[in-house]
Amino acid sequence: MKIDKAEARQMGIQLLKYGVIGVLNTLITLVVFYLLNTRLGLSYGISNVTGYVLGVINSFLWNRNWVFKTKKNFKRELALFVCGFLICLALQLCVSWILLEGLGWKNLPDDIIPFFPMQKAGQNIVMVLAMVAYTLANYMYNRTVTFRVDPKGTPGD
Repeated sequence: MKIDKAEARQMGIQLLKYGVIGVLNTLITLVVFYLLNTRLGLSYGISNVTGYVLGVINSFLWNRNWVFKTKKNFKRELALFVCGFLICLALQLCVSWILLEGLGWKNLPDDIIPFFPMQKAGQNIVMVLAMVAYTLANYMYNRTVTFRVDPKGTPGD
């Protein structure tokens, strides 16, 4: 399948938009996590899941309406999006557990980053690293399942 210049340009714009929404979701997730975990003292798990839930709501609405511009079955896309979110969140939580408990990163000193000392530094660092695993897996899932493009270039089923 050959992609012409117009299709390549459209894909580039779509990828740029996806990236913008990804940055916004990351900021929402990190800020909520930091506020709940570090400032309010809630557990890693509650703070983590709350941040992701708020980020995923934002992500679905923006990706459906602005990035992929689908007008397909809303309930089907929402169900697929939530399924992908749960799969990728489980992956993220596994990565978090391995780093926090398996490798003991929850005990990292608060001044491990010299220019940015913080409370619970290990948990904040692990959150960022685990987000990378989540983001890569979630992009692949949504691109190939939720908002996939058929060979004719139209989104979804």
